[in-house]
Amino acid sequence: MSAEVASTLLIGATGMIGTAVIAQAADRPLTVLVRREVDGLPEPHARLVAASERWADVVAVERPAILISCIGTTIRQAGSEAAFRAVDHDLLLAVAAAAKAAGTKHVITVSSVGAAAKSRNFYLKTKGEAEDGLRALGFDRLDILRPGLLMGERGGPPRLGEGIAMAAAPITDALLHGSLRRFRSIPGDVVAKAIVALSDMTQPGVRFHENDAMRGLAD
Repeated sequence: MSAEVASTLLIGATGMIGTAVIAQAADRPLTVLVRREVDGLPEPHARLVAASERWADVVAVERPAILISCIGTTIRQAGSEAAFRAVDHDLLLAVAAAAKAAGTKHVITVSSVGAAAKSRNFYLKTKGEAEDGLRALGFDRLDILRPGLLMGERGGPPRLGEGIAMAAAPITDALLHGSLRRFRSIPGDVVAKAIVALSDMTQPGVRFHENDAMRGLAD
């Protein structure tokens, strides 16, 4: 791995949003940190391969100016609540803490609409606690994206419940108005465009971006 500063480092590159970020960032180099070799990474992006247990060490050496996290799984995919938390909370905060210590100023992360540390829903509680952990690290700028149901092609085995929700999304979205608009579905590539737009923003502070805000950034 290089000792030079990586301007932008991406984790969670193999999911729907991560792959879309790579496609949308064609004019800017990303350092993509993955657990295993992946095919088709276009120029000008660079790939680093390491077990997730070593990601914090890699980030400490790379010293990115911007850290983008698109990591995320489901309880079903992970196999248990503990395994889910190990990825969506523990791994994210370990990497973020290493980035903070290495001088990273800006973090962009994908969370979930409804995330709240006090939620009774385990998924949303974990996401909310991860958000709180990132805020506590004190980055100059922290952008937290909170999408609802993600629309688009995703790798891996099909998810029956998600497939049904996607089919029903046009009807469901039409019923969500006012403050409920934030729960509408959103294409993964729109979220990715918003992430790329946010990577150019330097004004300090913590900002949350929900459905309408992400669509505005993407435009």
